[in-house]
Amino acid sequence: MPLGAVIWLAFEPAGDVWSHLVATVLPNAVVTTIWLLLGVGLVTGVIGVGCAWLVTAYRFPGRALFDWALLLPLAVPTYIAAFAAVELADYTGPAQTLLRAVFGFTSRRDYWFPDVRTLGGAIAVLSLVLYPYVYLSARASFLMQSAGVLEVARTLGAKPLRVFLRVALPLARPAIVVGMSLAMMECLNDIGAVQYLGVQTLTVAIYDTWLNRSSLAGAAQISVAMLAVVFLIVTIERLARRRQRFHATTTRMSVVHARPLGPIAAVFATLACALPFLAGFVLPVLVLGRAASYRLDTLSDPALIDAGIKSFGLAVVAGLVTVAGGAAIAYALRLSRARWLRPVAAVAGIGYAVPGTVLALGILIPLAGLDGIIARAARDYLGLSTGLLLAGSGVGLVYAYLVRFLAVSFGNVETGFSKLSPHLDMAARTLGRTATGTLRDVLAPLLKPAILTAGLIVFVEVMKELPATILLRPFNFETLATTVFAAASREQFEDGAIAALLIVAVGLVPVIVLARTSAARGFGAATRGPDGGDRSGL
Repeated sequence: MPLGAVIWLAFEPAGDVWSHLVATVLPNAVVTTIWLLLGVGLVTGVIGVGCAWLVTAYRFPGRALFDWALLLPLAVPTYIAAFAAVELADYTGPAQTLLRAVFGFTSRRDYWFPDVRTLGGAIAVLSLVLYPYVYLSARASFLMQSAGVLEVARTLGAKPLRVFLRVALPLARPAIVVGMSLAMMECLNDIGAVQYLGVQTLTVAIYDTWLNRSSLAGAAQISVAMLAVVFLIVTIERLARRRQRFHATTTRMSVVHARPLGPIAAVFATLACALPFLAGFVLPVLVLGRAASYRLDTLSDPALIDAGIKSFGLAVVAGLVTVAGGAAIAYALRLSRARWLRPVAAVAGIGYAVPGTVLALGILIPLAGLDGIIARAARDYLGLSTGLLLAGSGVGLVYAYLVRFLAVSFGNVETGFSKLSPHLDMAARTLGRTATGTLRDVLAPLLKPAILTAGLIVFVEVMKELPATILLRPFNFETLATTVFAAASREQFEDGAIAALLIVAVGLVPVIVLARTSAARGFGAATRGPDGGDRSGL
C-alpha cells in the first residue's frame, strides 16, 4: 500500500516545483547518490572482505578480539557517526587542535587537513559503520568453505594471495554481494548523516521537497526515481548469485584452519583489523563521551527522560507487532505449500529495501485518508471531533516500523521454523491440536530463541531509525534519535551527546548477542532477507 500510494501520488501535478527540481536539484542529487553508493559499496567491500579473510585464514595478535570487535560499529547509527566525525575533525576539534599544538601552526592556512563535510568524507564515515554487513556475510562464507578446496590450490603451487583471489573470493562472491547490497541500501536510507555532512542525495531532496517546498507530488516523483535505484540494487544482487551453486562432495567437510603469520605480516594484519574497529566504534564513542561529560546535567532533563520513554515505548510496541506479523507469515508458509505464498511473502518484506523517507511519504497518504474517514464517521454518528486519531497518536510510526522491519522478523522466525521437523506438527495434529494450538503449545516454546532475537533486533532498529521517525512523528513528539538530530542541526552536538550514547549503548546489546551466537555456530547461521535471499549471520 505505501509503494502504491507513492506511485499514485507521483502522477499528481507538481506545478513549477518539478521543473525547478529537474533543472537544479535532481541532476546533482542523482549523480551524488550514485557516487555515494558506489563509494560505500567499494570501501565496505574492501574492509569487510579483507578483515573477514584475515580473521578466518590466519593467526595473529588480537585475532580473537577482532573476531567479534569488528562487529561493534553496527551499534553506531550512521548519523551519530557523522556528528562524531565532524566533532573530531573540525577546526576546533581535538584532531586539528593537536596538530596545531605539535607543529606550531597558528591558522588553518598553515596546513592541510581533510574536510569531512564532502562526498569523500561521507563515503568514509558511512563505510566505517556499515562494513560489518559485508564482514558478517564474507566471514560466514569463508568459514563454510571446505579446507580441502584451498589445500588443493596450495598443492598445485598457488601462493596465499592467489588462493584468496582465485578460489576463496569467487566462492564467497554471492555472500559478499549480499553484504554490499545491504550496506548500500542502508546508505540510501540515510538522511541525518548526509544532510549534516552537506551531501545532497535523493533522500535529502525528498525531505527538502516535502517539508521546505511543501510539495508532496514533487517528493513522490523523486521517490519513484529512488525506488528505481533500490530495485536496481536488489536485481543486481539477485543476478549476481542466480547461478551460483556450490556443493560439498562429501558430508565430512573439513573446516578452514587458521595459519600463523610471520612477525611483519602479523603486525600489518593486526593494524588492518584494528583501524576499522578504532575508527568505526572507539573514536565515535570517545567523542560522544567527551561531549557528554560537559552535559551531565541533562541526565535529569525532563525532555531527555520523556524522549527516552517514548523511544522505548515505540520500540517495544513496534517489536511486538513486527514479530507477530513475521511469525504469522512464516507459519503460513509452513502450513501451506501454495506456490503464490512465497512471492507474496517476498513482497511483504520488500519494505526493508525501501528508504524510510519513501515509506513515510507512502504511509502518510493512506493514513490521512483513513483519519478523514474516522473523523467524519465520529462527527456524523457520535457528534465527536477526533482530529488526527491515527497520525497524531503514533500509529503511523508503528505502521512504518512494521513495513520497514517486517523482513527482519520474518527472516529470523522462518530460520527458526526451518530447524524444527515437520513431524512435530504432524504429531501434534494427530493428537487433536489445531494449527493454532500446535503453534501455541509445541512450536512457540521451541522458537523462543528465534523470536527473542527477532524482537531484539527490531527493538534496536526502531531506537536508531531516523528518516521515518522525523517525518511521521506527531507534533511535539521527540525520540532519542530526533533529539540527537535536532541538537546537531543547531550545531550544538553536546546537547544531544547523552541521547546519542544511550542509542549506542542500546545498539550494543544485539551486536553482542549476534557475536556470541555467530561464534557459537561458526558464523554459519543464516536468515532470509527482504528478497528471500540468504542473509548470513544477519
